[in-house]
Amino acid sequence: MLRILYGGTFDPVHTGHIAVATAARDALAGKVYFLPSGDPPHRPAPGASAEQRVRMIALAIAGQENFFLDRRELERAGPSYTIDTLRELRGKLAPETPLAWLVGDDAFRQLATWHDWRSLFELCHFVIATRPGYALDDLHGDLAQMCAGRWSDQPAALSDQPAGRLYRLAMPLHPASASAIRRSLAAGRGDRGWLPPLVAEYVRKQGLYAARV
Repeated sequence: MLRILYGGTFDPVHTGHIAVATAARDALAGKVYFLPSGDPPHRPAPGASAEQRVRMIALAIAGQENFFLDRRELERAGPSYTIDTLRELRGKLAPETPLAWLVGDDAFRQLATWHDWRSLFELCHFVIATRPGYALDDLHGDLAQMCAGRWSDQPAALSDQPAGRLYRLAMPLHPASASAIRRSLAAGRGDRGWLPPLVAEYVRKQGLYAARV
């Protein structure tokens, strides 16, 4: 079965994350592994601690079929580079095991800024969650060259080989964003219904993202 790896800070994990993971799982008949990052090299440090973010993910995916939590990026010292995670996994799995990295279209457009990014295509497929009007037909430069000939609209293509394919996962617009949730909570306006109920309860009890006085 295809392993779908979903990385991010998840600070906090919200209903938009769950919607993307659910769509990928169902479209590709795969297992989704949430990989909370430890020290993200391309953005500021998270607002919640690593253990708090892990706990929120565990609460959000409890009871969800084929959703799993993978702590490996939190347990590795230094920056959380995707290439290191994939190499570690490849060293433990059978060579023919299909792996896919689930990513949003905005992040995928920045793939050429990722550490050792060209090697990623040798280690995994990419499942790109695309929003209406963002079909990724306008990629340029080195990224466009790397993507040429790799696109597939058949989910089976990702299960039939270990790496190297690209799949567009069409997603409806979703209003939730972690930064908007943090701002809303800091302003005392609540989570706007964007947190799974158990996560919302945990955030409230822990006093997470409240304004610092």
